[in-house]
Amino acid sequence: MDIVRIIAAILLPPLGVFLQEGIGAQFWINILLTLLGYIPGIIHAVWVIVKR
Repeated sequence: MDIVRIIAAILLPPLGVFLQEGIGAQFWINILLTLLGYIPGIIHAVWVIVKR
């Protein structure tokens, strides 16, 4: 299942975080990072998924 989350994080970073954490602080941080720049959003999303 982590592979699906990582692929979702690359295509749409907030979706990957949502699948891992649900709607919470990490989700909103990721939306902000994705709006500021797509690459920081991807990095944050993959980090949230892998740190589990």
